[in-house]
Parts: sequence; C-alpha cells; structure tokens
Amino acid sequence: MVSTADILSAGILIVDDKEVNVRLLEGMLRVAGYTSVHSTTDPAQVRELYRANRYSLIVLDMQMPCMDGFQVMESLQDIESGGYLPVLVLTAQPSHKLRALEAGARDFLSKPFDQAELRARVHNLLEVRLLQLQTSNYSKQLEETVRELEESREVIRLKTLEERKRSEQELALAQETQESLLPRVMPRFENFGIHAFNAPTRYVGGDFYDFLQLSSGEWMGVLADVSGKGMPAALLSSMVLGALSMEFRSGTRPQEALYRINQLLCEKSLTSQFVTLFLFLLNPDGTGQFISAGHNPAYLFRAATGKVEKLIAECCVLGVFEEASYQSRPLRLDKGDVLVVYTDGLTDAENPQREMFGEKKLLEIVRQAAPSGGHAVEQSCLKAIEKFTEGMAQTDDITFAVIENIAAAATYVSTGEVTMLSHVTI
Repeated sequence: MVSTADILSAGILIVDDKEVNVRLLEGMLRVAGYTSVHSTTDPAQVRELYRANRYSLIVLDMQMPCMDGFQVMESLQDIESGGYLPVLVLTAQPSHKLRALEAGARDFLSKPFDQAELRARVHNLLEVRLLQLQTSNYSKQLEETVRELEESREVIRLKTLEERKRSEQELALAQETQESLLPRVMPRFENFGIHAFNAPTRYVGGDFYDFLQLSSGEWMGVLADVSGKGMPAALLSSMVLGALSMEFRSGTRPQEALYRINQLLCEKSLTSQFVTLFLFLLNPDGTGQFISAGHNPAYLFRAATGKVEKLIAECCVLGVFEEASYQSRPLRLDKGDVLVVYTDGLTDAENPQREMFGEKKLLEIVRQAAPSGGHAVEQSCLKAIEKFTEGMAQTDDITFAVIENIAAAATYVSTGEVTMLSHVTI
C-alpha cells in the first residue's frame, strides 16, 4: 500500500509560462506538505525534465505561448510506453477539459481553482500513480520469477536432492507471492460478513478474489477465474487484479473498468487466455449492482422466503472480444440474505470414480446451510468437498466466497427488479 509519506515525497513538476502562477502553485503544495516540488516556465523543457526525473505528477497549464499543453502531452507519449501520463491539467476553457482527458491527462482543474480542490486532486492522482507503479513493478518481479522457473523446468529432473529442494523453495516463494495478492484477513464492511476460500491445484493458480472499500461509500467484491493453470494463469491473474485495484481506487465505475481491462487483455494476453469474473458493488443498506462476465451462476439465498435465486452471466468473458461492453444489473441483499460466488473448480471437483460434485449438490448446501448464516455455508462447502473428493488431487483451482447481510435491521424497500431482470428463482 501507498503511505502518506510516499505521497508527500513524490516528485511533482509544475509547468506554467507565468512565474507568478508557478510560485503560487509551489507555495500551495509546499504548505500542504509536499517536499519534492519542481517547476519550469518553459514548456519545451518538460520532455527532457520528465525523461531525467520521471515525476509522479505533472501539473500542466494548457494555454502557453509557443507550445501549449496538448503539444507537451504529445511530446511525452513515446516516453511512457504504457500510455499512462501522470498529468493534471489547469485550464479556464471548458472545451479543453474533455479534449485533455482524451489526449491522456488523468484529471483537470478549472481556473480559477480552489486550494482545497487542488490539494485533493493532487493527493488522489499521486496515490493512483504510485499504486500503478507498484503494480507494474510487482508484475515484472513475478514475470521474472516465472521466466527463471520455466527455463529451469527441464533441468530440474536431473538435479540433485539439494538442488531440487532449492527449486521447491523458489516455487514456494512464488506461491507466497501470489497468496499475498489475496486479502490476508477478510475485511469488515458495515452490515456485511465475508467468508472466502482458495485452493490452487499447483503452487500457484489463476483464481482470485478481492474486496475493496470505495471512496463513494460502496464496497466492491470480485471473484475471477483465469483460463489455464500454473504460472501463466498466475501471472495473468496478478495483472488483472492489479488493474482492477487501480481502476476502482481512481473512481472508475464498474462498467468502464471492465471495458478497459478487457481491452488490456485483448492487447496483452495470449489468444488462448481469457478471464471470467463476478463483480459486485454494495452500499451499507444492501442495494447495489453486479456484473457477471461469462462466469458460472452465483446463488443468492433470500432469508425472507427461503428461496435461492440464480444470478446468471449476461456479459462476455474478458480478453476475447475487444469491443465487448459490460452492463451492470441491480443487486440487493436484505437482512439475512447470503450470496455465494464460486469458480467452476468447485462444481467440477471429482471423486475417485470421476464423478463431478456438480451444481445440484452446491445448491442443496446453500438451501440447507444459508439460514444459519455465511459461516455455516462456508463450513458446509468445505466438509462436503473433502468428503466427496476423498483426498483426490484436483485438476482445477477451487475458490468460493460467501457474503452475508448481517444488518441489525433492513432500511429499504424491495422493488422486485433484480429477480425480473437478471435472476432465476429456484
């Protein structure tokens, strides 16, 4: 995570042709506690200054003689190969705002600007930029680990016991690295209890889940399944998880976030790789929305009726069709309702007779255990899978999450829209 000290010490470059504006901005940021504030009144210098110092944020005036802000951003494009320009533009022209965002700016500030707004936007952009850099470095480290392990795969068979032990330690390190991506402790959100389980078939796998409190007051949950197994799936899952975290921390809505991540996967992943996921946002009162991108159905137990609703996938998997869109559907969890989301490794689990666990058994568990709460569902699933598989090694990762509304009292009225639009009652 990014600390306050990291944010306040991040490099900032102010670009404005008027010296008085530069001094004003420098003073505001230094009073706010930023310790690495630099400036220039010559926009032609920005490219080389950024190449040499890689500032975490550029505060850029759009109207300057000889070279305007749009030309400055264009000159930076080939330096940032990833396409991310850490630019906050300053403009008094309303028409420049959208154009600046389309040119690659991350945010804008209208002139004349408020000091509190400037500080808030600078803080938010620096936090997102530092998280993005952390994610990029983390992916590179994991990619390097994968490369080293793949190069040594054929040699391992001939290694001595000591060398094999060393390789196993490296694999264990890769496993610890991936496990660190998952929440170490289930977070606590107002009115909700969360239980989750993950068991990769190898040291590392392609399933993941995450839960994140958003600045809007909502909280986000996601459970995903990356195609394939082992290191390739683990590498792709880390990239997707990092991208999701960055998008939601920057305030992107779920529809746009999945659209961007889908485009990233179409560009960066192999043609044989894709991702299915179930993503949802919930308010403390239990209202929210969900998107199921090619994922197997989720189950929603209704405490008031004892019935189970099936939340069916209505959107395409990620990483296959570049122009796919992702529309959300309404979601509501009343007091005592339990949502169960899982990957197909759970229902496809096999016993020694090569029989599959199946959705029917899972549905029965939800019906019987959900009235006793989310913890009961989790424990019932674990016991049922252990009994069914009889310790047999599985061919797919097993992951599931259970979300329960534990509110003291309901504060909203049912509209029936969820069942009508996107649920099948069983």
